[in-house]
Amino acid sequence: MASLRNLPIIAEYGWESVFFYLFVALIFLFPAALISAELATGWSETGGIYIWVKEAFGPGWGFFAVWMQWVHNAAWFPAILSFTGAALAYLINPDLAMSKPFLISTILIGFWGFTIFNYFGLKTSAWFSTVGVIAGTIVPGLLLIFLGIQWIWAGNPSQITFSAEALVPHINGIEDIVFITGLFLAFGGLEVSAVHAKEVKNPQKLFPRAIIIASCTALVLYVAGAIAIATMIPKEEISVVAGLMEAFQLFFNNLHISWAIYPMGLMIILGAVGELNAWIIGPVRAFHATSVHGALPPTFKKLNKHGMPSNLLFTQAVIVSFASLVFFFMPTTGGAFWILSAMSAQIYLVMYVLMFLAAIKLRYSHAHVERTYKIPYKMPGIWFVGSLGVLSSIFAFFIAFVPPQQLETGNIWFYEGFLMIGMVIVCVIPYIIYKLKEPHWADKEHRGKH
Repeated sequence: MASLRNLPIIAEYGWESVFFYLFVALIFLFPAALISAELATGWSETGGIYIWVKEAFGPGWGFFAVWMQWVHNAAWFPAILSFTGAALAYLINPDLAMSKPFLISTILIGFWGFTIFNYFGLKTSAWFSTVGVIAGTIVPGLLLIFLGIQWIWAGNPSQITFSAEALVPHINGIEDIVFITGLFLAFGGLEVSAVHAKEVKNPQKLFPRAIIIASCTALVLYVAGAIAIATMIPKEEISVVAGLMEAFQLFFNNLHISWAIYPMGLMIILGAVGELNAWIIGPVRAFHATSVHGALPPTFKKLNKHGMPSNLLFTQAVIVSFASLVFFFMPTTGGAFWILSAMSAQIYLVMYVLMFLAAIKLRYSHAHVERTYKIPYKMPGIWFVGSLGVLSSIFAFFIAFVPPQQLETGNIWFYEGFLMIGMVIVCVIPYIIYKLKEPHWADKEHRGKH
């Protein structure tokens, strides 16, 4: 879940970013964490969101939910890889960070390369992602926080004012809070790990613990990291694509160790691709779980000799390749990064609404299922947490339709049309697939079950 790519977006809010991070953590992150923990410890078999929503509302809605979880990556993958490309550009030629051909080439080469890498099995893939998160996200994140403290301690000028008054957001219009959608996307992903719950020793105890640790670690990294960037770089000069590398470059130049940008750039790239690698296979495995129920054509059931859904991985790579072409149609790389992030967040939030509603429904329809972790205060507790998650998700969904003033997103009709038409398409496709399914698509033990 944790990723340094989100820091420049929220750093634009300066000291106010603390308020926004804590606000989104309260209304979305912690409800999502608590509900994911309850559902994963009650239904720990491979399938995650598909199993939860299927048990609550039926296989059709389960398929729709896991489709939304999977397909939101089609917009998100190009965004994270453009961030990786910007970091790579700083090691070669910083001007390349604004080059559309360079970023698109990075997206295509990087994604197809890691798709092939995931063909070799979950064990190798999980090992790489773990190393990437530690060496490329946690370590650079902690270093960024340390450098921000050192910058202030040394008496350097701060670009933001640290005061109680500055902590309260000054909102003049809805455009001033558009970037909050990026926080919902940043805090999303806890439920994806549930597809691996079956491979975890004692998931009933260890999984909730892991979720709480992940949530708190990500929150600290996000808040302190964004403040460190905002302290050093003026608001109007922060780049949502290359802002992180710009901050490290300024920090290192100030310390007269400009050479350090090269190993740091490599670590950040490692962290980004480690996160990417985890997301390439996680949702695909959950999506593949629907094939045994006949929701997908038989060709997508295929597993290679390493037990990986090779045809689904290939299909995912093709979809992402087409989505990356949006960089050609936006006036700036920052605008392209944002519209892809906004679309990804909207698609993902639809899935979260279903997840929160499923948790409430399952308390009634499957009260007999043992959950090692349960949200406290019985029915009032699950209703409060679930409703908070639903309302916050709907709020963020509609906010994303407003283009941010801080970025050049081009023609308003293209911006709105891209998001609206894209949402309609991704919602209609699973309906068509499910309506056209044939009984023989399902495994024998699942045929005739609806």
